[in-house]
Amino acid sequence: MRIVHVANFYGPNSGGIKTTLHELGKGYQSYGHEFIYIVPGVNAVEEITPYGRKITLPGLTLPQSGGYRIIRHNVELKRILTKLAPDRLEVSDRFTLTSLGQWARENGIPSVVFSHETLRGLVDRFLPFLPSILKKSIVNMHNRKLAGGFDHVVATTEFAAKEFKAIGIGNLVKISLGVDLTTFHPSLRSEELREEMLKGDQVLLVHCGRMSREKEPQRSIDALEILIQKGIRARLVYVGTGPLWHKLRKKADGLPVDFLGYVADRHRVASILASADISMAPGPLETFCLAALESLASGTPVVASQSSAVGEFLRFEHQHPAGAVSSDNRFSFAHSIQHLLKRPKLREVAREVAETMPWDATVRNMLMLHGALEVQPDLPPLTLLKKLRVA
Repeated sequence: MRIVHVANFYGPNSGGIKTTLHELGKGYQSYGHEFIYIVPGVNAVEEITPYGRKITLPGLTLPQSGGYRIIRHNVELKRILTKLAPDRLEVSDRFTLTSLGQWARENGIPSVVFSHETLRGLVDRFLPFLPSILKKSIVNMHNRKLAGGFDHVVATTEFAAKEFKAIGIGNLVKISLGVDLTTFHPSLRSEELREEMLKGDQVLLVHCGRMSREKEPQRSIDALEILIQKGIRARLVYVGTGPLWHKLRKKADGLPVDFLGYVADRHRVASILASADISMAPGPLETFCLAALESLASGTPVVASQSSAVGEFLRFEHQHPAGAVSSDNRFSFAHSIQHLLKRPKLREVAREVAETMPWDATVRNMLMLHGALEVQPDLPPLTLLKKLRVA
């Protein structure tokens, strides 16, 4: 089977989308399928990678996005897709690539679109001046159009699925993303690296992710300030870059905060995550957050926003959760950090949770959705791949 995945917001410094494409590509190929992924870049380039055949098309850089691009010409894209003649089409961009669903339908190709964002959350965040009824109408109209254009909409969490379930979308499926349990592992914890990053302090916090408005990265600095006021000698390390880079550096002036920028070496990132005490995930609109799951795989508990999807796999409602969820303010985040620092054997719990979410489970669920694999009852966290029922 030839599976083609078209994605925007993919680039040298991108995180979740790039990781997802690479892991799906490796997985599909391991089951004997061909994988081609089409992404935006500077120039038109075609190359063979470990993840599949990569086709880069010229893209437009989005202002204030930290360098993210979108494919410039969808007409050219459709011409290339026609030539590739995929057996299945996957799409990662619910905004500028929606016409690909209709193209796939006209050509008799089953299609899937991933909902990586919460449109309801984005509208609330960036259009707060609109009346609630108008915001609701915009979200519902777009989601109905999106679902109507593709054979399936894939949501990675209940949080991501909620706005589709609210309007009774019948072709919605939930397939969780996974984590590389080999690259990210507690054994990579290094006391030498830990001491190097701590610089004489005692508690090491790490924030791994893109520095953009909707992810509220400043909350990690806010929480650090509260901890310091309480006499806790904590240090915060940022891994990543983005449009708020300079503002965050200015905000952190005089505080024990270090900015490592984008770290291309995933093994280095894994060592940093494993050597930290707490990983911060303050983004209130996260529909999954791979960095949080990679932290758990590294044995590092996570403090996340209670309004995001991260709590679903932290399992905070269980007796022994792998982290904590906080209200979207500095005091709550600081309190959650203090609480986790007092809990014994938390690193073991974090790893155990991550081990229930391997990438192979994601790949097999996707192949079942594509009709290329029979239903397998051993898959965590889904027993059977079923359409979500309307709540």
